[in-house]
Amino acid sequence: MVTELDVATLAPPALAKLPLDALHRRLGARMAPFAGYDMPLQYEQGIVAETVHTRRAASLFDVSHMGQAILAGAGVARALENMTPADLISLAPERTRYTQLLNENGGILDDLLITRLPGVEERMLLVVNASRKREDFALIGAALPRFDFNPLDRALLALQGPRAAAVLGALLPGAEDLAFMGWRAFDFGGAPLFVSRSGYTGEDGFELSVRAEHSEDLAHLLLAHEDVVPAGLGARDALRLEAGLPLYGHDLDDTTDPVEAGLGWSIGRRRRVEGGFPGFERIRQAFERGPVRKRVGLLPQTKAPLREGAILCAPDGETVGHVTSGGFSPTLQRPIAMGYVLSECANDGSTLSATLRDKRIGVDLAALPFVPHRYFKTPIGKDAR
Repeated sequence: MVTELDVATLAPPALAKLPLDALHRRLGARMAPFAGYDMPLQYEQGIVAETVHTRRAASLFDVSHMGQAILAGAGVARALENMTPADLISLAPERTRYTQLLNENGGILDDLLITRLPGVEERMLLVVNASRKREDFALIGAALPRFDFNPLDRALLALQGPRAAAVLGALLPGAEDLAFMGWRAFDFGGAPLFVSRSGYTGEDGFELSVRAEHSEDLAHLLLAHEDVVPAGLGARDALRLEAGLPLYGHDLDDTTDPVEAGLGWSIGRRRRVEGGFPGFERIRQAFERGPVRKRVGLLPQTKAPLREGAILCAPDGETVGHVTSGGFSPTLQRPIAMGYVLSECANDGSTLSATLRDKRIGVDLAALPFVPHRYFKTPIGKDAR
């Protein structure tokens, strides 16, 4: 006999709801599970239309599933350098840096954004991936127990696209002048609204961290603009793949180091020399000798997309890599993919092969990104804080 306890044990865990769950449903979103949350996959216009609109105007994404936290205390930047390869000591207030949490072998436990907050007290704002936030927060709390560590219960919205600055500037004057990877707090509903000029689409854009109870008001104001439409996870994934941006759990994992992942740019010169972070020896050797494998762009010679896990072979049939992300590009109107191949085979324009539906197809290696980035560049003479 199956007891009530057995049923509870066997049943899948309930999906967490986003603060804007009711709004997504009113907007006609098709919901899907992702990282333990019930997330909007797409809206009525569909993934292709949402992707194209983001590149032409602006779209609003709900990324409230991401983990947000503040780590505070004297010396916190130096302490975080013991866990990541980023140069955080030199990070100026109201500036954001991309980095990774590493294991002892230099593998990536997660990638994240770290912002130094303004004020007398040394405080760092962390934004981590949804699928890793419990593990990340437990790891950081255990490794840095003398600091005040506070996970935040806030919604996170991403306004992305070439019209994003004009839209947000009309609502929050001054937001349009933020530098890329700049951060500023604005007042919204009598509470702080955190705004950073960053994103995951390759387009200009902003991420807006707002109190959950104010998130629907903010979303309504942004969606009321004629240039803004809601967009879901499907378009977000298509955009980040077109932009050649890696996704944790697919293109990044705890066996992959930042250099082979093409993220060596995120490790400053001082850290490359001094080290002092997990896996430094592996990463030092990768910089000096070159990585054994590299993340590359892939263009299948077919109309059907390659999917994660497909094996890549050299002309002689030897296995030289595998696909980590793949799909259809609405912008390029063709399938694209990313993966890892041995460095000696990672030459743009060369051709490998893969098996797709029991057939061998050619796969051309291509430079990343597939679609050029259009991040905001601060004009000379403007405030670049």
